[in-house]
Amino acid sequence: MSNNRMSGPFPGMDPFMELRWADIHAALIVYARNQLQPQLPQDLSARIEETLSVEEDGGVFLRKIVPDVRVTQEFHHPADNLPVTEGRGALAVAEPILFPVEPPRLRHLEIVDPAGRVITAIEFLSPWNKIGVKARRKYGQKQDELTRGGVNLVEIDLIRQGEHVALAPVELLPPDRRGTYLVSVYRQDDPQTIRAYPIKLRDRLPNIPIPLRSTDQDVVLQLQPLIDDCYRDARCDRTNYQQPLAPPLAAADAVWAESLLTQWKA
Repeated sequence: MSNNRMSGPFPGMDPFMELRWADIHAALIVYARNQLQPQLPQDLSARIEETLSVEEDGGVFLRKIVPDVRVTQEFHHPADNLPVTEGRGALAVAEPILFPVEPPRLRHLEIVDPAGRVITAIEFLSPWNKIGVKARRKYGQKQDELTRGGVNLVEIDLIRQGEHVALAPVELLPPDRRGTYLVSVYRQDDPQTIRAYPIKLRDRLPNIPIPLRSTDQDVVLQLQPLIDDCYRDARCDRTNYQQPLAPPLAAADAVWAESLLTQWKA
């Protein structure tokens, strides 16, 4: 067995980490906050949030943004203070277990000033953003409100599931520059330009400049150490690499991945 298993078999993003994305997603946000915090100007803070309040130049606050929905763990059985329902012809019908639907706890990272105004929003995309027409529409509304509110938006897409939703138009990228993953950066001081950072499956993850206010220097988010820390702390070395991936890797990538895994297990 390799002595370096905690670093993972892949040089960059491990596609098998998608199989436990809820755990990885939560850790990425925490580790990104911790990495960025020491780099920020003293009057800015990085914090983890579930909603965003953004402000337009005229001082009008846009609505708080809460993506998707979640199902809470608490539930009520219909026998608890609920009448028994009957179907047509007085036939008894199956009794459901009722789950209250509440706003989700899909978290993101934001950088705020002392007044609480959002300067930069950092989104680690999830299947809940990318799969389903309704989810993509809601995320598009969120993008629109952030950009209209003068907020920098950094979108980090490290999953292969779902449709493309980040602002960077991948269809316009040169074919030889397209990658498996993507980082998209919208800067409020250059609203006519979207910066795309495509990432190939076989490459290490890059360092990404994170914009702040126009008077501030960018800070740097190092993606590869984030993924390496998640891999180690989530004990991803115990992953069953025989599991099928959805979507499956392209044929050439599958052969490459199998070769890496064979070496890693040796």
